[in-house]
Amino acid sequence: MKVLASYSPLILLALLWEGTVRSGLVSADLLPSLTSVLSAGWELLKNGDLGKNTAASLYRGGMGLLLAVAIGGALGILMAWWRPLDAAASPLVEMLYPMPKSALIPVTVLWLGFGDSSKILLIFLGCMLPVTLGAYNGARSCDQVLVWSARSMGASRLRVLWDVVVPSALPELLNGVRTALALSFVLLVSSELIVARSGLGNLIGFLGEGGTYDAMFAVVLVVAFLGFFADRVYVLITHKALAWRE
Repeated sequence: MKVLASYSPLILLALLWEGTVRSGLVSADLLPSLTSVLSAGWELLKNGDLGKNTAASLYRGGMGLLLAVAIGGALGILMAWWRPLDAAASPLVEMLYPMPKSALIPVTVLWLGFGDSSKILLIFLGCMLPVTLGAYNGARSCDQVLVWSARSMGASRLRVLWDVVVPSALPELLNGVRTALALSFVLLVSSELIVARSGLGNLIGFLGEGGTYDAMFAVVLVVAFLGFFADRVYVLITHKALAWRE
């Protein structure tokens, strides 16, 4: 019952969507009814177009995000731990962070073409920055008393980094990863709309250009629910990973 109540706004939105179109308040040419959208989505699923393009998008998004988490997390912690690296990398991170990441789409295409590699690179570059900043802020907020205590007990610098600094940085790092997870969907669909031959973004553009709006809205809903589901799963994983703090 609690779960149903928490998702009641989505149910109300669905009912409002269907009722608004069926009552004629909004033209079905501009906004197809939810039932027609779901029916078109089922047809896309049956003919394989939805599954094939979803798999392509998830591969690109997953690889780009995985690289961003691994490299961005390590970079952020090392920047907080080693001052020369912080001095060298901080200006670059601060300069690139406010820049619209979609501006990198032409650059990645120029470097790597229209295949998967350019999308993976774009997602990696865009998602690495929030992960790096999360890891950096988390590591910088590490309690110095814990560091001094570990050093006084004979722990090496590497041991202190792994046993003290990394666990302290984990909450902020995971917050940065959550931001990057949402950003990965934005960058993925944006790049596929412009420069791709497959993927959910490409499918949305193709259906929209052909005037098949019910199917186009169906793919948009798939993207929305994939992002929502990924976020919910990530929140559960985060709670498990940080259970030791409680």
